[in-house]
Amino acid sequence: MNKDNREKLLEIIKPNFNISRGSPVPFGPTLTREGINFAVFSKNATSVILVLYSPEDKTPLLEIPLDPRFNKTGDVWHVHISGLDPGIEYGYRLERKPNDDLLIHRFDPEVVLIDPYAKALSGGDEWGVQQLPAHGKTKRIARHSLIAKDHYDWETDQPLNIPLADSVIYELHVRGFTQHPSSGVKKPGTFKGLAEKIPYLKDLGITAVELLPINEFDETHTDKKNPLTDMPLLNYWGYDSICFFAPKASYATHNTHGYQIKEFKDLVKAFHQAGIEVILDIVFNHTAEGGGNGTTFSFRGLDNSIYYLIDKKTGQYYNFSGCGNTLNCNHPVVRDLIMDCLRYWVVEMHVDGFRFDLAAILGRGRDGAVLANPPLLEHIAADPVLANTKIIAEAWDAAGLYQVGSFPAWQRWAEWNGKFRDDLRRYIRGEKGMVGTLATRLSGSADLYQQSGRAPYHSINFITSHDGFTLYDLVSYNRKYNTENGENNRDGSNENLSWNCGKEGPTDHPRITALRKKQIKNMSLLLMLAQGVPMLLAGDEMGRTQRGNNNAYCQDNEVSWVNWYLLKENADLFQFIKNAIHFRKKHPALHRRTFFVPDKNGKYDITWHGIIQNEPDWSGASRCLAFHLFPYHGNETHIYVISNTNSKAQNFQLPVLGSKYRWFLAADTAREHPEDFCEPGREKGLDNPGVYQTQSRSTVVLISK
Repeated sequence: MNKDNREKLLEIIKPNFNISRGSPVPFGPTLTREGINFAVFSKNATSVILVLYSPEDKTPLLEIPLDPRFNKTGDVWHVHISGLDPGIEYGYRLERKPNDDLLIHRFDPEVVLIDPYAKALSGGDEWGVQQLPAHGKTKRIARHSLIAKDHYDWETDQPLNIPLADSVIYELHVRGFTQHPSSGVKKPGTFKGLAEKIPYLKDLGITAVELLPINEFDETHTDKKNPLTDMPLLNYWGYDSICFFAPKASYATHNTHGYQIKEFKDLVKAFHQAGIEVILDIVFNHTAEGGGNGTTFSFRGLDNSIYYLIDKKTGQYYNFSGCGNTLNCNHPVVRDLIMDCLRYWVVEMHVDGFRFDLAAILGRGRDGAVLANPPLLEHIAADPVLANTKIIAEAWDAAGLYQVGSFPAWQRWAEWNGKFRDDLRRYIRGEKGMVGTLATRLSGSADLYQQSGRAPYHSINFITSHDGFTLYDLVSYNRKYNTENGENNRDGSNENLSWNCGKEGPTDHPRITALRKKQIKNMSLLLMLAQGVPMLLAGDEMGRTQRGNNNAYCQDNEVSWVNWYLLKENADLFQFIKNAIHFRKKHPALHRRTFFVPDKNGKYDITWHGIIQNEPDWSGASRCLAFHLFPYHGNETHIYVISNTNSKAQNFQLPVLGSKYRWFLAADTAREHPEDFCEPGREKGLDNPGVYQTQSRSTVVLISK
């Protein structure tokens, strides 16, 4: 150790500095009364060195070799250092001697590894700035595990436990939601910037935000460029985790010494005070280390054959994720890591739920085979700490495994209902033969969830998400336009079930622009009228466009950012969707806890109709449907919904309510704002109570009074 490092070390240690055996549990760094305990798993390493850094310098202060006889219990390496306070940075060097199979055991003692259990990382403090090598021949960017001071006063805060059936979810990107100059926030692109928009979200009426990945990832970990501008592209979405426990430093305003932990907690606390839940999009199916030539951050260098699904003969990575590697989720050590991580975010960070990216992978065994009863999925579903936590599966993977409606451990798991998305898109763009399928989706997708004992609220209904077209682009483009992603337009889905309403891309034609807005209203309204849990994509309520890009994962620019100028430009659209959300929340019949079943007299709480009462047209030629929702849970309001995707107006017979009630118009997407959705209490009585003329490609909602 040189003189400068010795002096720096003396500045951060106490007089009682001492190195002792330590404990193998819990994994990661643990603060004790005397100092810090370090514990890391590696079954196949023969030597482990703990490397300590000061916060101000990226050169090692001290390297502590761990004695395999003294500092190892089973497959866990551990050490306790007395007289050491939070603020220290650290990492591990691992080696295997002899290593007779470099493709299986990818240990490299020159690489300082991140602790998988680190709660914060140094480096990556500034968004989009590539980290330089730490020193010497280091083969990875300068990201170190960081032990932060983590005292926080939650006061009385706790997860809100809003019933899933009553939820309205809003999917957003922390940076993209406020990074555009039009956002008007003081701290754009950060947790604090998002918190400034809480009044907007509360006014909109959503009950939960679903945040695209906010744990540490390296957005500069790509070599792609925009071929039109030659500008470098970034890993904007963040679906390449470096560390599952650590919130992203560049999303904080004070992003040194672990302050990102506090700012994320501040965000959660502020959302809870506004009555809004926080759901994290979390990625356990793969990591940022990629395939065999990828950068080693952590897992590959700690124990490659344990953490990943690999061919035990060739060392080739199984790629069920489409991102180069697949995490070995049902290995006991990896399973425990995932469970510890989920509990941490719930207990220490107070989050309300998780959306699991490519969750079908979590049901694959150690050989990649699909398991009938995956231990990890059952463990998550039955874990007592997570009992009130929302768990939502993206029930497919990149290798073709599609489990929507059949996801294992189904008693607890909700699912992104991809079939709802596809069927609603087909119906709204005017495909024939979709009426029967539409009825199934609007009534909660019983074909997918009823037989397994689940409820309508296990279906997370959506029409758009971060992956694909925005709602505006869905009615403006027949084709994708992903050239700017640098992959010759090969990436992204080729079948979007979209319709441009007669003109590809931007247009000022008044008929086409009016039709596009009406189609957006049709889809938004049916989403809010469907049984299940609706999810909106951020910016859809104000007509956000990605200019036809349906895979904007690398577009950290105005393609992906929410343009808040649109809120004024499309104020009528915002008001309509806001009204639809509040209408849904007001009427219990729209968010039932059970599927529609007959009562003792054989009657249902819903009846289906066509142009003529009690005569729904289930034929392949039909393009319209009506349904009657009867009073539910003490609410005496009848609701009648008419959907007409024909190119001509249709006269629909209305049910007779008797002398006590009459029909009032609540919404009609064919009408101009503000008559497209009436304010509560100002609904308009019908001149002809027996018939309603529904215009072409429009949706109508009537209520009884």
